[in-house]
Amino acid sequence: MARVVITGGAGFIGSHLCQSFLERGDEVICMDNFLTGSRENVTPFALHKRFTLIDHNVTRFIGIEGPVDMVLHFASPASPVDYLELPIPTLKVGSLGTHNALGLAKTKSALFLLASTSEVYGDPLVKPQREDYWGNVNPVGPRGVYDEAKRFAEAMTMAYHRYHGLNTRIVRIFNTYGPRMRMKDGRVVPNFITQALKGEGLTVYGKGAQTRSFLYIDDLVRGIHRMVECDYHLPVNLGNPHEITVLDFAKKVLDLTGSKSSIVYKPLPEDDPQVRQPDISRARELLGWEPQVQLEEGLAKTVHYFSQRLRG
Repeated sequence: MARVVITGGAGFIGSHLCQSFLERGDEVICMDNFLTGSRENVTPFALHKRFTLIDHNVTRFIGIEGPVDMVLHFASPASPVDYLELPIPTLKVGSLGTHNALGLAKTKSALFLLASTSEVYGDPLVKPQREDYWGNVNPVGPRGVYDEAKRFAEAMTMAYHRYHGLNTRIVRIFNTYGPRMRMKDGRVVPNFITQALKGEGLTVYGKGAQTRSFLYIDDLVRGIHRMVECDYHLPVNLGNPHEITVLDFAKKVLDLTGSKSSIVYKPLPEDDPQVRQPDISRARELLGWEPQVQLEEGLAKTVHYFSQRLRG
């Protein structure tokens, strides 16, 4: 049995990780300040004897009594709505929060895993995006607060690995979706599903020609578990290499929900990435991992979750 600290553990991805480590038989310490996370996400296992919930902002010193085997750093606003409204907290959790989480791992001689993001590639000039691509990021644009926070977090993690010999992992997470996403998350999956279920127009930016790739949460969690078990320290992409345009995705949501909603076109936001397609060759080779859940299957489960939420 491992003792695992998960920062941002009440968030969408963090809560699924809490659940999966509990199911594996581990002890989980979930840390969240609920800036974007939700207590409701961890309610199903809040009374579990191997689960502890700590209300704490990781930009302040992190102290945990007793041994710790793993620190998984998932604390951060993660949607454009969040980090455009919370630019300074986003930068602080990527810098100070990462430093403090790394400090905890170093003190406890624990494995450290950083949740990075495809946003480190910015608006990429190449596709698919391989881990050795350095990206095309505007550091002073509105999205730069998230992009650069994660790029800094990666640099800090590698510095701790090289200087202190800390056992580290870095996963670059591409668009992931599933139950426990917030309806007002601002990302394309909850936006489209909520709008379709409510009979509202689906908001497509530009002509909808920009591409995304969508990974179901169960596949991501499986990849993270394999990453923890793999002795590899450089970044690894975890995402779905199947690319789809935003417009085609909107039509797929309309088909799945049976909605009669129209599609509403709005201007593209500044620095909105035009392509998102991971090269997962490294994950296939190192982890024996690739997505298993088809988009239609994952979307059906996600639509069911949102429809239940809307019914209250």
